Amino acid sequence: MAVDALPDGPIPKHIQLREILRAATSDPAAAHTPIGSERELMARHDVSRATVREAIGQLVNEGRLYRVHGKGTFVAAERVESQLHLASFTEDMRRRGLEPQTKVLKVGIERPPAREAAMLGLQDRDRAWRLERLRIAGGDVMALELGWYPEPVLPGLDEHDLTGSLYTLFSEVYGLGVDSAQQTVWAESADDRRIKLMGLPPGIPLLAFRRTSSAGHLAVEHTLSWYRGDRYQVNMSLDRRMSPDQLPTQGGRP
Repeated sequence: MAVDALPDGPIPKHIQLREILRAATSDPAAAHTPIGSERELMARHDVSRATVREAIGQLVNEGRLYRVHGKGTFVAAERVESQLHLASFTEDMRRRGLEPQTKVLKVGIERPPAREAAMLGLQDRDRAWRLERLRIAGGDVMALELGWYPEPVLPGLDEHDLTGSLYTLFSEVYGLGVDSAQQTVWAESADDRRIKLMGLPPGIPLLAFRRTSSAGHLAVEHTLSWYRGDRYQVNMSLDRRMSPDQLPTQGGRP
């Protein structure tokens, strides 16, 4: 192995190594490739393990690298950033210069679980559309989405194109303009089914979104979405003058 020793000087070696790794991993084509073991980096650059760990740790914190326990450290893919706002996935991705696509995995009428039925304001015998879709941006699967939509409010939903913006469909076909939503976000690990459906590398965390969207006082959508944590991040602006009821909700779906 060729040795490219880092020079002594005013710039700490962990910063020198960090910038070398940053440059080496800047090519989008390098996404999900390993950067080499700590031992290899120590030998290549003639530095200590502490120096290597500090350089890698900074890049992990920046989201440029990610660790997989027992496997090593890998180059992270570029992330799509979404502002906190109410918009559809289709609108959100186009605004960022990415071509959105959707693959419908399953659609049908079912009795929703109690939580979903309550959030949609359904009665005991009411049914809902269960719609499962993959959301794609720039050719890459970005999210898996499971949505419930009240059948009494949206009759014949499966007769329409469900690969585009549902918010546009609701507005143009049903006269229901989505104008508010409540949403919760948390992190979780991908199970085997999501790894397979989304084509995820092992160890990728997911951002989970639970959203109930309304047109006026009528709930028209309750969704669970799982976004790739290595490709998607949320940006928000906070204002101390805003009350909790005034805070906006995250966009980036239907």
